[in-house]
Order: sequence, then structure tokens, then C-alpha cells
Amino acid sequence: MAFPAASKVWDWLVGHRAELRLALRVTIAGAAAFALAHALSLSQGFWAVITAVIVMQASVGGSLKAAIDRFLGTFAGAVYGAAVAAFVPHETVIQTGLAVVVALAPLALLAAVKASFRVAPITALIVLLATTSQTLGPFASAIERVLEITLGNVVGVAVALFVLPARAHTLLTESAAQVVRLNVQLMTAMMNALIAEPGTPGGVAPLHARIRVSLKQVDTAADEAARERKTHLTDAPDPEPLVRTLYRVRHDFVMIGRAASGPLPDAVRDRLRPSILAIRDTACALLNELGDALQMRALPPTSEAFDTSLTRYVREMDALRAEHLMDTLPGDTVGRLYALQFAFEQFRQDLDDLTGRTHEMAVRNGRASEER
Repeated sequence: MAFPAASKVWDWLVGHRAELRLALRVTIAGAAAFALAHALSLSQGFWAVITAVIVMQASVGGSLKAAIDRFLGTFAGAVYGAAVAAFVPHETVIQTGLAVVVALAPLALLAAVKASFRVAPITALIVLLATTSQTLGPFASAIERVLEITLGNVVGVAVALFVLPARAHTLLTESAAQVVRLNVQLMTAMMNALIAEPGTPGGVAPLHARIRVSLKQVDTAADEAARERKTHLTDAPDPEPLVRTLYRVRHDFVMIGRAASGPLPDAVRDRLRPSILAIRDTACALLNELGDALQMRALPPTSEAFDTSLTRYVREMDALRAEHLMDTLPGDTVGRLYALQFAFEQFRQDLDDLTGRTHEMAVRNGRASEER
């Protein structure tokens, strides 16, 4: 009985490797910050430990951003808080309350305008109200607070760089691959609805919601990847073209969805069914292979099969027009058919761009051994 349980535990561990790596980095960062703070005899070294844990993110780029934001907010809050503590009386309750208002108001505005300074008001209050300010003095307390936060930042970024580092470009391609694979399900559901075949249970609305969430993850990873590029931590390609292409493909599916909002009339459905099924199957196969290539940073597949199926669909549309079958259809149906053809053709162009971005990622990753 123990073996099935052990197998389940192992499967869970394998399926959560990224989370386990992050947990390990957080643990090492906290322990290292504690040891260094103790070695340096910092009176409130726990702030270094807390900071090291806070700045530890899923990628190096994310950790850099968290460290920079933490340092900027701490420095601004410590300097201003020390100035308020030194020059604004706060011996009585009323005076302390007024000092709190003076300390908070400008820093709260600064944090509202620029999110990088969101810890500034908290740091100012710590410097103003902490008991160490009474023994060390406001400016000495502010200096020690900055040193503690700086130590935590340095430890956090160092651990992110050297302990099982997760590059933001890897997270970017994994998130992009997830978006591409969700588009497979969306294409299947839309084409099935168009030719009145059973679609994805629950319709396309849940798929659209999941794609939106995944695109937000892509945006976050792209921001972190761009930060890694700016700090010369990677020579990976600019993530922005890949993000733009994913959004264009997203727009293509919105257009396809509008044109495929319901089954086609019997008069044309039987004629177009084989070509629509071919487009569905070849597009899904291509998207699946592109998703795998993105995740593995490998060379992308060719789109010949999808090109052939799209050419077949266009020929069928031309035949319908030549036989004047379009003249017998309602105006909204004719509009949907033309919109669908345009959307397919636009989708084809954006697939080319997605293939190019995937190829660029593979070449930069050093996985390309030959040009296709």
C-alpha cells in the first residue's frame, strides 16, 4: 500500500518542480540573510531576513525588480522619516500624531504616484516610532535600516542568481506555450460550433477567461525578461515581439469567434465541412507543435499542412461564388463567410510571425543545429 502513496508523492513533486525550486531559494535566502545580519551585529537584523524573503521571486528579473523597489522605498522612507524624527517634536501623543501625519502624507502620495516607493511610508513610520530611534538617534536608526534592507536585497538577488536560477525568458516561453495550447481548444470549439458538431463542454467563455489570465502571466514574465536584458543577465531576444504576436493571434481568434458564432446553413455547411475540418485539424496540430517548441526553446514546425487546408477552403469559397450559391443566402450569413475567410487569412499571417518568434527563441537558446 505504501508504493502507490509514494508514487503519488513523487508525481506531485515532479509536477511542482518550479514551486519547489522557489521554496528552496526562499529558504536559503532567509537563512543566509540571518547569518550575515548576525555576523554584522545588526540590532534589528530580522529586517534583512524579511527583505531577502520578500525580494525572492520566481525569476531573476522579478527578484531584481523587487530588490530595486524595496531599496528605493526604504531609502526614501528612512531619510524622510529620520528628518521628521529629528525636526518635528514628538514627545507627547498629540505631537506624535502630528509627526505621523507629516511623515505619511508626502510619502503616501509618492507611493500612489509611483508604485516602486510603496514601502516608503512604512519605513518612515518604523524610523519615527521604533524604540531604537530613542537609543541610536533618528539618523543612525535610518542608516541602520537602509543597511539592513540593503543586506537583504543583496542576499535575495544573489540567491536568485546562483541557486537554481529561473530566468524570466524561460517563464516567458512557458507562459506563451500555455496560451498557444489554450488556443488549440478554442479553435476546436469554434470550428465544431460552425459545422454543428459537439463542442468543448461549457462553451468558449471559460477558455477566453483562461487565455486572458495566461496572457497576463506572459506580460509579467516579459517585463521581468526585459529587466534581465537591461542588466545584461541574459542575451535572450527582446520579449516584446513575442508578446505582440500572441496578442495579434488573440485578436484573430476574436474575429474567428464572431464569424463562427453559430452553425452555417445546410446549403453551404455540407460543402464547407471538409475544408473547415481540415483547417481545424491542421491549425490545432500546428499550434500544439508551436506550443511544444516554445516550451522547449526548440525549432518550430512548418505550416505547410495548414497552408494547404486554407487554400482548399478558399477554393471552396470561390466555387460557391462561381455557382451563385452565395446569392441564395441571407446577408448576415454571407457577411459571416467573408469575415471568416478574412480572419483565417489574417490568422495565417500571424502564425508566420509566431513561428518566426519561436525560431528566434530557439536559435538564441543554442538549440538550433540547422536552419530549416
